[in-house]
Amino acid sequence: MEPLLSGRRCQQHNDLPWRLLTMFNNQLQTERANLTSLANTHTNIPKLRAGFVGGQFWSAYTPCDTQNKDAVKRTLEQIDVIQRMCQMYPETFVCVTNSAGIRQAFREGRVASLVGVEGGHSIDSSLGVLRTLYRLGMRYLTLTHSCNTPWADNWLVDTGEDKAESQGLSRFGQSVVKEMNRLGVIIDLAHVSVATMKAALRLSTAPVIFSHSSAYSLCQHRRNVPDDVLRLVNQTGSLVMVNFYNDYVSCRQEATLSQVADHLDHIKKVAGAGAVGFGGDFDGVSRLPVGLEDVSKYPDLVAELLRRRWTEAEVRGALANNLLRVFEAVEQVSDHTQSPEEEPIPADQLQASCRTMYGYSEAASLHRQPGALLASLTTVLLGLGLL
Repeated sequence: MEPLLSGRRCQQHNDLPWRLLTMFNNQLQTERANLTSLANTHTNIPKLRAGFVGGQFWSAYTPCDTQNKDAVKRTLEQIDVIQRMCQMYPETFVCVTNSAGIRQAFREGRVASLVGVEGGHSIDSSLGVLRTLYRLGMRYLTLTHSCNTPWADNWLVDTGEDKAESQGLSRFGQSVVKEMNRLGVIIDLAHVSVATMKAALRLSTAPVIFSHSSAYSLCQHRRNVPDDVLRLVNQTGSLVMVNFYNDYVSCRQEATLSQVADHLDHIKKVAGAGAVGFGGDFDGVSRLPVGLEDVSKYPDLVAELLRRRWTEAEVRGALANNLLRVFEAVEQVSDHTQSPEEEPIPADQLQASCRTMYGYSEAASLHRQPGALLASLTTVLLGLGLL
């Protein structure tokens, strides 16, 4: 068994692919984009090794302003970047799509690299796109980013900045959750409203995650998870991965490693030791705590937890085992022999300015109620003088 301070760990959420887009327009062969010497980022290969990072969900993120425009294209490009990272640095990264692959990467001393799609707008309200992203390697989907989708509400609803449109999850949003369960895609509730959190936790037949969220009781920011939801996390065997962004840790511009450990302690107290993990959010935030400036600093956080008398099993859980448990449960619930969800989102719930509507007019009659069909038939027959 590896010593705890040098044990392999699975960080849940890392935005390095977004930085590669904004800095180099995804041109990984550019000299300055070399991941062994990449500067001005929280993440590069030497820092990952110093932090003993053994697994990452790399975020395939595209901003909310791509919704109803080129979100799907942008998401595909970010998945491509993640896959090319594995191809260009095979001695460091191995792209995997299941929990067994993570364990194998740990044994090989490589970084298990998985795709997390950060924002439900990336599926463009399409179950077909959801399934296709799964086939391309997506293993978690954040139901919203900081904007509503036509089928789920985001955290800004709780601040009053956005209006609740789905009261958590719409009927189509429920279909998305069910299809994620069927496929084996982890449901991520970072960024969603409290109503969406509760609706998804109650509906999902598999545990869910908060890939990068902290404890609301310690920092009253609506991106964080309140205690009543933490109790649902406990009841469902779900997982909260603590975000290191100062604004979510201390509700101020400055924070410390010790305050991050306070969030880990609180979630452990309310939801249980099996419900806590490291979320990070490296390369996705502008301010990080003193002592957690980049991915190399994880051993210092482990040392702080040990100083606080966390047991070895509890620390190993936060490092990787809690996530692996959730992932394995999601895989066990999945059932590809089950018929997929098929009913599309209603056309009137879509913004149509940049989209075609093929299929909707022809298929509309499939979803009419029997009474409506009878009324339509009566009208036609009367018109023909047959009634």
